[in-house]
Amino acid sequence: MLCQIVLFDGFDPLDVIAPYEVLFAGGMAAPGTLRVELVSAEGPREVPSGSGLLTLRATAALDPRRADLVVVPGAVGPLGDPAGAGDAGSGDSVPAVLARSLRTGLPALLGEALGRPGTTVATVCGGSAILAAAGLIAGRHATTNHLGLHLLETAGVIAVGARVVDDGDLVTGAGVTSGLDLGLYLLEREIGPRIAHAVEQLFAHERRGTVWRAAGPVPAGF
Repeated sequence: MLCQIVLFDGFDPLDVIAPYEVLFAGGMAAPGTLRVELVSAEGPREVPSGSGLLTLRATAALDPRRADLVVVPGAVGPLGDPAGAGDAGSGDSVPAVLARSLRTGLPALLGEALGRPGTTVATVCGGSAILAAAGLIAGRHATTNHLGLHLLETAGVIAVGARVVDDGDLVTGAGVTSGLDLGLYLLEREIGPRIAHAVEQLFAHERRGTVWRAAGPVPAGF
C-alpha cells in the first residue's frame, strides 16, 4: 500500500508530520504493508511551509495511478478574510494560501484520485476546504477545523462537527492535531487494530472521540 502525503506552498507542517509519523510507524510495525512518501503536484522539489523558514522536500510527484492513499494537509498563517478558500486572495493568510493551491495542478490530481476505485483521499484541517472549493466533494460528509465548517457548507458539503469523519473513500480530520487521530484510524481501517494499537502505545497518544460514519440510527432530540 502506497500513501502519498501532499505538499504545497504554505502547507501546515504538523498537518503533514503527524500523519506521516503515524503511518510510517505503522509501516514499520507491519513490514511490507505500507510505504509513505512526500509528494507535490509539480514533482520533486523543496516545498516551503507557511511556518517561516521550515521546508520539506517532496521526493516524487502526486500520482493517483500509483497511490492507494492520498493525504492532503491544510495551510498555516493568519486567519485573514473568512470568506473562504475559493477567494482569489493574496498574501500569506490561510484563505489566500488555500486559494493559491487551487490555481496549481493539485485539484485535477485530487479529482483523479477521488475518481479512482480503491484509492482513499484523506485530509487534515483545511485540506478538506481545498477539495470543497475545487468542487470535488459536494454532497459528501466531511469535517475541517471548526472555524472553516461554514466553508464546507457553502460548497455543498455536509459538514460534520466530529474529529474524524469516514465517508468511504474520503476520510477527513478536524483541527491540526487530528492528524494523529486520522493516521491511527487509517492504520486500524486499512491494516488492522493490532497495528494501530501498537503505534498508539508507541506515541503515547489515545485517539479522541468517535469516528463519525453515516451508519446506525439517527439521534432523536439532539
